[in-house]
Amino acid sequence: MGAYELIKGDENKVFSVEDGFTERELLSLTETAKDGVSSEGRRRHGVPSPPSKQRLVSLDVFRGVTVALMIVVDDAGGIIPAINHSPWNGVTLADFVMPFFLFIVGASLALAYKRVSSRANATRKAVIRALKLFILGLMLQGGYFHGINNLTFGVDITSIRWMGILQRIAVAYLFVAICEIWLKVDDDDEKSGFCFLKKYRFQMMVALSLTIIYMSLLYGLYVPDWKYQITSGSSTDTLKTYSVKCGVRGDIEPGCNAVGMIDRKLLGIQHLYKRPIYARTKECSIDSPDYGPLPSDAPSWCQAPFDPEGILSSVMAVVTCLIGLHFGHVIVHVKDHKDRILHWMIPSTCFVVVGFLLDFSGMHVNKVLYTFSYTCVTAGVAGLLFAGTYIMVDVYACRRPTVIFEWMGMHALMIYILVACNVFPILIQGFYWKQPKNNVLKLIGIGY
Repeated sequence: MGAYELIKGDENKVFSVEDGFTERELLSLTETAKDGVSSEGRRRHGVPSPPSKQRLVSLDVFRGVTVALMIVVDDAGGIIPAINHSPWNGVTLADFVMPFFLFIVGASLALAYKRVSSRANATRKAVIRALKLFILGLMLQGGYFHGINNLTFGVDITSIRWMGILQRIAVAYLFVAICEIWLKVDDDDEKSGFCFLKKYRFQMMVALSLTIIYMSLLYGLYVPDWKYQITSGSSTDTLKTYSVKCGVRGDIEPGCNAVGMIDRKLLGIQHLYKRPIYARTKECSIDSPDYGPLPSDAPSWCQAPFDPEGILSSVMAVVTCLIGLHFGHVIVHVKDHKDRILHWMIPSTCFVVVGFLLDFSGMHVNKVLYTFSYTCVTAGVAGLLFAGTYIMVDVYACRRPTVIFEWMGMHALMIYILVACNVFPILIQGFYWKQPKNNVLKLIGIGY
């Protein structure tokens, strides 16, 4: 989500023939840039001014809309279950937020790495930025901030949550950035239409390979029986052990899927998300689709930790980012508005249709597992909405109604940290009258 804000400075000021300059003018521009000649000096010597860097406003607006959507579903999701995350299979409004951000990161990377002068230097910068984003995610979602009802801070390293939203975006950003830096074919034959696809054929092969690997592991791995422990009642010293009976292969239900097994093996069950989304299913909550008390016949896995941003599910998150990268390539290589829209609308529609067909055939749309059908549906919807935003903002220049979203999109990471991660409410709560409970949040009815 904040990855684009960290990479947007990588757009090199390099001019090319595709910008409408002759070879002689390109030489003059290059030498002028090196010599530091002012715009007045360029006019005096008859050298054309460099082209203005026109920002793709629709990308900022789409990012801002996604940030606004995130805030709405976070704040209203508990009140309106229909827009909250789906407890397991199915897709709701909230389930589109993460794929939208990944799609935007991919599209932004295509613009940021349009021209790369040094692959090694670009790779080094990508690694550093991904590490910054990952570490920031650990601070915000690893457990260091204890929430608006607890003014203490700090996290036990033995139980820190390694994965999270920013961590997943950091992984996807780094992987896709490396693909964009190293897996482009140097081919000058970039005509309009679909000819430019061959320039990125190796990236498409990577996306296909990741999908095959994910599908093979999800439906091919054997999941044995397993156990977990949680604290019993109000006592933190009393642990209760639960046994989950599996012994199956290819199961995609909450208790016995390969996604959870891989996370338990590689990350450790103590490092997973402690409040699993499937606790809101009918099997685990009498108030479903909201959280609630356990039914008397609740399955043993209902209280087991499960990370919605785990390792195997992040493989398909990378694929979503690669799809966004392709949409960014259309911006780079296709100049006509109509052609761009066609290049976006056709694959987006196909993705949505294929995704729902797979869902109807039994390969369910599932955000937590990040299934292939979920990838298709969410990436397709992202493409359609981005195309619609592009038509409204960049084609017809209708920017006044979207100016607030444009601002939010340009400050997405800051808004996410302050609002979505409750940093701003926690800072406010730190000021109280005599007792911690006498704070501003208490007065306005938030917390406690």
